[in-house]
Amino acid sequence: MTDDGDSNPVVAVMREDWADPAVDLPAYATQGAAGADVRANLPEAEREGGFLLRPMERRIVPTGLKIAIPAGFEVQIRPRSGLALKHGISLPNTPGTIDSDYRGPLGVLLINLSDQPYTILHGERIAQMIVAPVVQARFMPVTAMDATPRGAGGFGSTGRA
Repeated sequence: MTDDGDSNPVVAVMREDWADPAVDLPAYATQGAAGADVRANLPEAEREGGFLLRPMERRIVPTGLKIAIPAGFEVQIRPRSGLALKHGISLPNTPGTIDSDYRGPLGVLLINLSDQPYTILHGERIAQMIVAPVVQARFMPVTAMDATPRGAGGFGSTGRA
């Protein structure tokens, strides 16, 4: 689906009933940004002080959103580089993929890879959302593969750099 002749896909966004409407919807921070910032939208009991993510702890952080992605696209959820560098906060399944036929709540699975606890605050930017086209391949059984210079060389087979 596109909007008024625009070639960019439109992702429909709906807030969950409990979500704080004051938390911004996903948005691009700059004109050249590839990812839209996604924010934590915490349950009312955690909004004032946030919650602690302990070292090596994983938790699904609610966004308070549901999205409808157009057919032929996916949404990838990726870590924010600043959180990763400064605090060791990342995604254990990066990038997370949201399929176009999913209509459930949008949660972001975070992990604290540092040795220090980190407090996730209500409204904090916790991840980036990338909208990308999807190509579904056909899988065809064969009895032989074509030869390449690399051959079966796998992990580390092409050198150090």
